[in-house]
Amino acid sequence: MFDIGFFELLLIGIVGLLVLGPERLPKAARTAGLWVGRIKRSVSTMQREITSQLEAEELRQKLAEQQKKLDEGINQARRGVERSFESESKNDSPASTSASAAGGDREQTALPSDTDLPSSSSAPGSPPSTPSSSPADKDSAPR
Repeated sequence: MFDIGFFELLLIGIVGLLVLGPERLPKAARTAGLWVGRIKRSVSTMQREITSQLEAEELRQKLAEQQKKLDEGINQARRGVERSFESESKNDSPASTSASAAGGDREQTALPSDTDLPSSSSAPGSPPSTPSSSPADKDSAPR
C-alpha cells in the first residue's frame, strides 16, 4: 500500500513532536492509530464482500451452465423417446390398418381366470394339487 520506511516514520514523529508538543502527541498518535485501524477494517470488510459477491456470481454462472447442460440432456432423452415411439407407431400402423381393413378384429389373448390357476392353499386333509405337466417339464424332471 504505502511505502513508508523507518526514516519516514521518524521524520513524521519529529515533526509531530515539534508541532503538537509532548503533551498532545500521545493522544494524537492514539487517535491516528484508531483511525488507521478503522480504515483497515473497513477495507478488509469491503474486500471480503467483493470476494463473496464474485464467488456468488461465479457459482450462479456455474449453476446456470449445469442447468443448461441438464436441460439439453433431458431434451435429448425426450427426443430419443419420441423417436422410438414414432418408429414403433410406424411399425405398428401398417399391421393395425391392414387388420382393420380386412374386417377382422384384433386378436385378444385369453387370460387365465382365478379358477384356472392352481390353488396354493388347499383345505386340510385334501390331497395336494398337482400342476399340469408339459413335455418340457418331463425332460427336466429328475430320473
